[in-house]
Amino acid sequence: MTENTTTLTVSKRIEDRGDIARIQLTTKDGSDVKAFTAGAHLDIYLPKEDMWRQYSLCSDPAETGFYEIGVLKDPNSRGGSAAVHRDAIEGAEFTIEGPRNHFPLAENATFTVLLGGGIGVTPMIAMAKRLHALGKDFVLHYCTRSENLTAFKDALDGSGFADKIAYHFDDKDDAQRLDLTRDIPEPSADTHLYVCGPQGFMDWVISTTEAAGHAPENVHREYFSADVDLSGDSFEVECSQSGITVTVGPDDTIARALAKEGIKIEVKCEEGVCGTCITEVLQGDIEHRDQFLTEEEREDMDQICACCSRGKGKLVLEI
Repeated sequence: MTENTTTLTVSKRIEDRGDIARIQLTTKDGSDVKAFTAGAHLDIYLPKEDMWRQYSLCSDPAETGFYEIGVLKDPNSRGGSAAVHRDAIEGAEFTIEGPRNHFPLAENATFTVLLGGGIGVTPMIAMAKRLHALGKDFVLHYCTRSENLTAFKDALDGSGFADKIAYHFDDKDDAQRLDLTRDIPEPSADTHLYVCGPQGFMDWVISTTEAAGHAPENVHREYFSADVDLSGDSFEVECSQSGITVTVGPDDTIARALAKEGIKIEVKCEEGVCGTCITEVLQGDIEHRDQFLTEEEREDMDQICACCSRGKGKLVLEI
């Protein structure tokens, strides 16, 4: 736990469409919650599972009374979403870290395109609220399997920016589905795109928009989960400060191998999407497996996600 840890109480829970629970969290004493910026998330500790999970804030950044998150009850969950659905009843308390923001909004953009796939719409909602408050030009593309599974729709339809929302449903005609050649504007230095959703959806949006000429630094992304292969050839890791050297086996990770020797690297997502376990690399070639670092950061070869990425030979870490 860190000094950024606090305890928040579930003050309201709304069962929304598509097995999504909208959960509002407030302070125990009724004081204001910490300020956050659009794109931020909370780290929530689930004690029964002894795991941390990250959930994007969908509430208005101008709201000081509560945070709101949306949590999908995912049948393929590793336990996090099921635990939140089970435990996040009104009056329940959770240990929270954050808010943190690895997905910040460029508020000076001339035009902003927000693309949310399923539950990936949550940070987009906070961004839309902020852009609307700033009087900025934007569009929100919200893709789901079916209209009757589209959480937040009632609230979005009643918002002041309802005319800036385009819904795309998998079970309706092709004409209304997301067509990136039609729905994405021409590349411009002042146009920024944001995407969050299932990995396949995100990979498609990112590759298509960058191939169309949008600069990678203008195509912002946040993965909430990722398919990651943790296996590979054995390699050595030397810790420069502690003097310990370990061998990371074919089915082990840097974080787990070091933990066995008493060196703890904080890990939360275990999928290389949250950035919690980023560790400085002093020497060695990295086989990046994460979805957190940008291509430019990867090329620098001085940071590694210790929960999933590996070394091509020996690595020397600054720990």
